[in-house]
Amino acid sequence: MSSMASKIKAYSVPLFLFSLSVFYQLVVLPRSFPASHYDVLGIKRYSSVEEVKEAYDKLSSKWNSEAGIPATSDFIKIQYAYELLTNPLWKRDYDIFGIDEQAHIMDKINLQHAGESISGIDLPLLEATTFDLGFHTFNEFTSQEFAPMFDSSKPWLVLVYSLGSKKCAQFFSSWIDITGLLDGVAGVGILELGELQLAISLAERKPTGKFFFRNGLPSLVAFPSGCKASACLVRFEGDLSTDAVIDWFATKVLGLPRILYYSKESLGQNFLAKSGPHKVKVIFFSKTGARATPFVRQTAKSYWAYTSFAFVLWREEDFSVWWNAFEVESAPAIVFVKDSGVKPVVVHGMVNNSEFLDLVEKNKQQELPQLRSATSMELGCDARGHSRAGNDTISWYCVILAGRLGPELNKLREIMRRIQERLSIDSESSEADKEQPLALTGAFKGKRLTFTWLDGEAQEKYCSYYLHSETSYDTCGPRRDLIDVPKLFIVRYKRNASEDDIKVDTKPKKIFNVFEDEDVDPASQLVARYNGSDEISQIMLWMSEIIRDGDTRNLPFYRSKTPALVPEDSEPIWSRGAQSIFSKSIGIKQRIYNNISRIYDYLGDPRIGPILLLGALMSFGTIWLIRSQSTHPTQASQLSQSNAKDETRARRRERAKHAAKKDQPPSITDSEPKGAYQMPLSDSESE
Repeated sequence: MSSMASKIKAYSVPLFLFSLSVFYQLVVLPRSFPASHYDVLGIKRYSSVEEVKEAYDKLSSKWNSEAGIPATSDFIKIQYAYELLTNPLWKRDYDIFGIDEQAHIMDKINLQHAGESISGIDLPLLEATTFDLGFHTFNEFTSQEFAPMFDSSKPWLVLVYSLGSKKCAQFFSSWIDITGLLDGVAGVGILELGELQLAISLAERKPTGKFFFRNGLPSLVAFPSGCKASACLVRFEGDLSTDAVIDWFATKVLGLPRILYYSKESLGQNFLAKSGPHKVKVIFFSKTGARATPFVRQTAKSYWAYTSFAFVLWREEDFSVWWNAFEVESAPAIVFVKDSGVKPVVVHGMVNNSEFLDLVEKNKQQELPQLRSATSMELGCDARGHSRAGNDTISWYCVILAGRLGPELNKLREIMRRIQERLSIDSESSEADKEQPLALTGAFKGKRLTFTWLDGEAQEKYCSYYLHSETSYDTCGPRRDLIDVPKLFIVRYKRNASEDDIKVDTKPKKIFNVFEDEDVDPASQLVARYNGSDEISQIMLWMSEIIRDGDTRNLPFYRSKTPALVPEDSEPIWSRGAQSIFSKSIGIKQRIYNNISRIYDYLGDPRIGPILLLGALMSFGTIWLIRSQSTHPTQASQLSQSNAKDETRARRRERAKHAAKKDQPPSITDSEPKGAYQMPLSDSESE
């Protein structure tokens, strides 16, 4: 009994593989290849419509007699197969892609007419599908038009549908909304299964070689930017709703950020307080609570360095809160929150994409913009760039207010904004402008003068470079004590037009002069610091004198290397790649179901059964060989062992004999010793 148990334990692996292969061949494989509708009619697969009709007529001719009347379930199967296979569109979809979206009707009718006569069943069982697209026109792909789609780098969303699919006809109302939401963001097109080669290239393929669409039709296929082959396409596997499709495409394919909703309690704490002080806050008030459109999300990504976006669901009971905070009286509305103390910009009503983009471009900067790595070139406050007036401008100016964030800095920022407002007033229509210094007014309106502020703590090196003094630590770098002293200075930039035309020498430098000709900025810089009072008139007079001297006097042309501005924002999550971000429209249950479906696809491979059987035989043979060698040693191995012992004894006797002969002295009877020779006789003796 114990020997039998040990044998079963030793051969457990091949027995398990053998039983698994039998189970697969008898149970799993037949379920993976169920009887087709052709089998129901008793004809071979892919038979023509005429052959289907002949088979049906042959079966129905037997129903005239009471003995030939089939059971209700059999009749429903036969009638369903006949109606499906005589419709050219349904037959095409079923033969090539295995699409049978109306199969549930058989179960429904079986339940309704269980135990009844077949005469009570209403025919036909299936209703033909009709498409009503109205006045809408779609970009429908053909074999000739599909390849030029990839000439541009923009992403595409393709709807694969069939004119014989009822689900596709119902989905087209949502597709119209999806097309409108993706306008200006991505290309959109539709593909009918009649374009067979294109449809096959977009379909998935089972291990058996069968083409199919995992979730049936309609099927959504996305081509990310730069994707020009089916290997990189992305398939939508979630709920076929407008919101789910748009969120999936915008997040996973386009890599756009999601814009969150905030309540009246969380807006200030979680959005306004956490957004950077240099960014303009853009707040959308929505009545419906709809998700941000892809165009809005793309705008948020494009203007990420300047703005932060948020959504708020409008409630009538919160009217007083939003009116007191932003003067918003109804939704929809868009609010641009800029510098502290500055009245927000409020736009009520609906705006289209172009109008919205113009609003963001116009309001992306604060009233007094911050000097940062992302804005220095645009503001004209960079010695490597040019003036806002154009590349032909030789000299221009940048007024910079530097300091740590706090009440003192905010006070001077308000003063600088007032100076900007005065200079912005048209001199012809305002008497106040006539009192302004002409040099200052001309430079500002000619875009040769820019006002900006600098975060001295975040940009310590840049701040100390211009305010290099014993007291610069009061303005630049981390706060050391309670003293914060914002400082104002003006930088005059000047380019040498003759030097700009000289080509740069790109030859490698020699080892002894590599440090002599350090790269410097192309524009010269002269800095003037302000040490006067906070009165606006005094500040404007000082700036006017600096500009007049810079334009009229022949000042030194001094160039140096300015420290780079430190980027103040970390890398956003959506810049790491769209493929790493998953859409929330595809839940955990849906992902588990998709993984199980892929495993089920491989279970239908008919090669698995023979592979399991082969594994069982190989493991059985290996185990038998190992066990037989360990329990029954062969005669050959025994003979080899005895021969080895005899050879060992012979070698020992030979060594003993050799040692005995070596110890004996040589004699005349022995053979001639080694090294012996014959002594020659003398001549006298010979005579």
